[in-house]
Amino acid sequence: MRLRTIATLLLLLPVPLALAADPPQARDLVKAALDHWRGDSSYSEMTMIIHRADWQRSLSMRSWTRGSKHSLVRITAPTKDAGTATLLIDGDMWTFAPKVNRIIKVPSSMMGQSWMGSDFSNNDVAKADDILAQYSHSLIGQAEQDGMKIYTIEARPHEHAAVVWGKEVLTVRADHLLLAHDFYDQSDLLIKSLRTTEIKSLGGRLLPSIQRITNAEAPEEWTEIRLEQVRFNEAMPDWLFTQSNLRNPRH
Repeated sequence: MRLRTIATLLLLLPVPLALAADPPQARDLVKAALDHWRGDSSYSEMTMIIHRADWQRSLSMRSWTRGSKHSLVRITAPTKDAGTATLLIDGDMWTFAPKVNRIIKVPSSMMGQSWMGSDFSNNDVAKADDILAQYSHSLIGQAEQDGMKIYTIEARPHEHAAVVWGKEVLTVRADHLLLAHDFYDQSDLLIKSLRTTEIKSLGGRLLPSIQRITNAEAPEEWTEIRLEQVRFNEAMPDWLFTQSNLRNPRH
C-alpha cells in the first residue's frame, strides 16, 4: 500500500522541462526564424549604413516580400543610387541599374557576393531559402537568457550544394528571433558575423530592429541595417514582382 502511495505521489510531481518535451528540431528553428522575419508577406522601410576605415555611407531602402519565393528591394536615397533595385523570383535574381537603364540577371554563382558594396550578400538581401534547401542542420547548444531558451544551430551544406559557405552557425531565441549568424569558409574559418543589437516591436511583433554584420578579418569594417517600419501579411499583387516593375516602378 505504501509503495502504491509513493508511486501516486511521484506521478503528481512536476516533470523537469528537459524531460517534458523533446527539444525542437534544428531545421524547424531556422525556418521559424525566417518565417518570423518576413511573414506570409511583408513591406519594410530601412536604412543601411556601410562603414569602412576611411568612409561611411547610408542608403535608404524599401522592401517587399511574398512567401519565400518573391522579394523586391529598392533604394530610395541618396539620389545617385535611387532607383537601383533587386528582384528575386523563385531563386532567380535580377538587378536594375537606372544609370545605364539595364536589367542584369545575377548568376547563382554570385548570390554570395556583396550587395551594393556592403557586407551583406545578394542572398542576405533576398532572404533566400538556401540555408533550408541546401544545408543539413544540427542543434549544437542550448542556453537560457532572461527566462527564455536560446538555441544554437550549425548548418552544413549538402555534399554537392552550390553554396559559398563551409558552414553557418545561427543563434535563435525561442520566440523565433535571430540573435546571431556566423559564416565560415570551407576550412571552418570565421569570415563574417551578424549580431542583433536592438529588438523592437514593429508590425505587431518583436523584430531585430538593428543588425550589424562585421568582417572577421577587419572588425572596423561593418554594415548595419536599421529597420524603421514593417507591415506584415498585406496583399501583394503579381505585377509587383516583375521585371517591368523592377525597371518602371508602379509601387
